[in-house]
Amino acid sequence: MTDARLEIAAGFATAQGPKPDNQDFGGVHLGTATEQREHGVVAVITDGVSGSKAGRAAAELTTRSFIDGYLDQNPLNGIAANGIKALRGFNRWLHSRGRIDPAMEAAATTFTALILRGREAVTLHVGDSRAWHFRDGVLTRLTEDHTRAQAGMGHVLYRAVGIEADVKLDVRHVGLQPHDRLLLTTDGVHGVLSDEALVRLLGRRGSPDADAKAILAAATEAGTRDNATAIVIDVVQTGAPDWEAITAEAEGLVIQPPPEVGDNVDGFHLTRLVADGRYTRLFLARDTLGDAGSVVLKFPKTAVVSERGARIAFLREAFIGRRIDSPNVGRVLTLETGRQGRLYIVQPFYAGTTLHRRLAEDGPPEIAPGIDIALKLARGVAALHRAGVTHRDIKPDNVILEADGGLKLVDLGVARLRRAEEFAEAEAPGTPGFKAPEMYDGESGNAATDQFALGVTLYRLFTQTYPWGEVDPSDAPRFDRASTPPSRHRPDMPAWLDAAILRAVSTNPDDRFDDVEELIRVLETGSTAAAPPPRTLSLIERDPVRFWQGVSLLLVVLLAISLATR
Repeated sequence: MTDARLEIAAGFATAQGPKPDNQDFGGVHLGTATEQREHGVVAVITDGVSGSKAGRAAAELTTRSFIDGYLDQNPLNGIAANGIKALRGFNRWLHSRGRIDPAMEAAATTFTALILRGREAVTLHVGDSRAWHFRDGVLTRLTEDHTRAQAGMGHVLYRAVGIEADVKLDVRHVGLQPHDRLLLTTDGVHGVLSDEALVRLLGRRGSPDADAKAILAAATEAGTRDNATAIVIDVVQTGAPDWEAITAEAEGLVIQPPPEVGDNVDGFHLTRLVADGRYTRLFLARDTLGDAGSVVLKFPKTAVVSERGARIAFLREAFIGRRIDSPNVGRVLTLETGRQGRLYIVQPFYAGTTLHRRLAEDGPPEIAPGIDIALKLARGVAALHRAGVTHRDIKPDNVILEADGGLKLVDLGVARLRRAEEFAEAEAPGTPGFKAPEMYDGESGNAATDQFALGVTLYRLFTQTYPWGEVDPSDAPRFDRASTPPSRHRPDMPAWLDAAILRAVSTNPDDRFDDVEELIRVLETGSTAAAPPPRTLSLIERDPVRFWQGVSLLLVVLLAISLATR
């Protein structure tokens, strides 16, 4: 079992050569730990087109703008989609400046980027700079030059950033393994060094920085007449699989009927049935091959949901569970390559109970503890929404109250992820009683419907009933009737909390909070009044019998003194 993070080392070297200035530019953006997990490591190399004005400016602006634009995108949209979107807008700007600004006439640049995330690298490329992959002594070129031979002019670029109003990028994916090397070069390097020479230089296996400098020295010695730049990246450790890798893995996994308690699946001994739902069966399991200890295995039921629906649901949950980093959202663990032989997902074991069971056994909590639960749940929902994910099945059954006071929102199998196919109509997500009115009219789920389901869950948290009375699973609630204020069932509920829950479950989406973050602010602000800090109790509050005994004794003493003085 592994939850490793991608770890790389990078080296950079550039040389002006005999040119009057250096129009190459490049860099590696490592970013914060969060940026690396969500967006990956970004390496870019550019080469301003000779003969145009502002070639250096075009190369540098393209690199910086691309990195900033890529990091601004939603990581769940995918590396290639976000990279293309990040560069298109800048390309249109550069193309227009090259036509109207004399100082940037015909400004253009080559562009090659490597984005490493999880266990793969994605190459985005236009022009004649190059990307390479080196493993076990074998060098593979990942890009094709966009040049054509022209009489008297050598090779001429026909595609580059800024040449046309709409840039077309080549995209290529490559799997990563520890000890892989990746290389980016401008034509001042590969124009004079053969593939064999690059193999020899990369095979030195020095530090990335030392080997990048060695490549530049070799290019200079070979007589390069151009600017020369090289970036060398060493893969020290790979991370969790990305969407493409998860999809590829899942395609080879068979879907079988759910196992039984006592079975062994890929080294997991199934010790107890945790839940047996309509679409899935969950087991507590012990990892006999690794050090994960107790985990939860989740298997699909294809007798109810189609095989395609089951596969997409599990892909969806596996991907989101590995990408979302929130203390209030359940995670999905990554197995060692080659261990898994059938379709299921592995999750950490969260000791505790579901909110549904807690309500059934103990009833609604007091106001202050209830607000604490509501805040944790709302923060988990907000974390999903910030990442562009809609849960679509928020309910007490999918909320785990941990023994240590934590909370986990789980079951992301029907979450809405733009990159995954939608469920067929017969497999539509949501649970009666928690589905917003617009979902009965065809809405497939969004942040507003999640807020509605969250509001119903909070209503049940404090009242153990529904806003419109008991729910018939075969029919929609009577949304034409006004919902009952939760304070009717809980006279001790503060007015602000009563109003907040009613707003979240408004039948009109426009009447709900703008987003769950706004609901969180209301809960945080109101909780100060709803749950005042503990104070020291007086003696009459702690032990009224002793208090009145003391008062009586004092009165007797005072009476005796009074009689004696008279």
